[in-house]
Amino acid sequence: MALYITCKTLPFCQSQPATSPLKSRVSTIRCSVSLSSEDVALGFGERPWKTADARLVLEDGSIWRAKSFGASGTQVGEVVFNTSMTGYQEILTDPSYAGQFVLMTNPHIGNTGINPEDEESNQCFLGGLVIRSLSLCTSNWRCTKPLADYLAERNIMGIYDVDTRAITRRLRQDGSLIGVLSTEDSKTDDELLEMSRRWKIVGVDLISGVSCEAPYEWAEKTNSEWEFNKDVISGEKFHVVAYDFGTKHNILRRLASCGCRITVVPSKWPASETLKMQPDGVLFSNGPGDPAAVPYAVETVKEIIGKVPVFGICMGHQLIGQALGGKTFKMKFGHHGGNHPVGNLRNGCVEISAQNHNYAVDPASLPPGVEVTHVNLNDNSCAGLACPELKLMSLQYHPESSPGPHDSDPAFREFIQLMKDAKQNA
Repeated sequence: MALYITCKTLPFCQSQPATSPLKSRVSTIRCSVSLSSEDVALGFGERPWKTADARLVLEDGSIWRAKSFGASGTQVGEVVFNTSMTGYQEILTDPSYAGQFVLMTNPHIGNTGINPEDEESNQCFLGGLVIRSLSLCTSNWRCTKPLADYLAERNIMGIYDVDTRAITRRLRQDGSLIGVLSTEDSKTDDELLEMSRRWKIVGVDLISGVSCEAPYEWAEKTNSEWEFNKDVISGEKFHVVAYDFGTKHNILRRLASCGCRITVVPSKWPASETLKMQPDGVLFSNGPGDPAAVPYAVETVKEIIGKVPVFGICMGHQLIGQALGGKTFKMKFGHHGGNHPVGNLRNGCVEISAQNHNYAVDPASLPPGVEVTHVNLNDNSCAGLACPELKLMSLQYHPESSPGPHDSDPAFREFIQLMKDAKQNA
């Protein structure tokens, strides 16, 4: 491949009289580069930079050209935006994102790479990652590999060089949209659009696909290097059965750091088997999808509530709401990010919280005796419930803060106190 540059120059001569006319000289420079057969096969013979090779087609008919990284192919999912400034690895491994494409509003992603310590589960469950700018290099002492290699190993699609601000505005205006990511030229825009309009996420049981298959014991605590509350260790051990609806590792670590012995059980584990263990408390974890699509989980919660202290987080909060007789509804575009302000109605404090959910509990549908303890200050939606008579508490956000601030971490100690009071009054 050759590049020709023609330029006109003026000669420089000190002895030439100032009155003499200067004559210009035209020169042509030839630059060439040798390409191997492999380079030509990869397309570098035409352009030495990556070009748009992927499409995001939304159900509203809009088509967004982008560049791909990670895995190739075609994938369908619900597009949601996340406003976290960092923590993309925790987001990638959060099971609550199953069936969704996560669009990061922070434009620059990938600069800290990937490390084995920030995993929130054993795999990536989201359908794809949509970002504005993919970092070309990493700069973090814990980094073991770049983001693109990590996604490729886990068969997760990613796209970049797309206008994430414009897509976010569309999602805020029209609500969450189903989209199709594709790197396959053989599929037409119309075919991808039809795929997006046929695919459904409402009413689908996504919990079964992310839950563990058999019970196991969890003992790992928060690493001492990352422990920010040195006094969380409880003098008394409590046995907690944690229902895995898509639980994050850091939820279990925070409970273990508070002195709990934890048995994690699958989402369809019978309530009768749980009660046979005689636990001091039961945790109903976070998880993906529509709470109305998992009636078996609601029945399990119903059978356990009132018998032992319970703590629900996100999906667990919604299941508790339904088990109490309340209703849940799909929000316009949900809450996803590490900067959502929550008002604690009990103490008047404001917590900046990490959130990830598309559904909410309708407080007007709850029976008397159930207290709304927290509200999201962005839209006044229900963010927490309590019922002292039934020894229950729940939050619509992630107190384990991965990623996110630590404002809500005291919720774990409140659960410890709930179990301690129940034990003393037994």
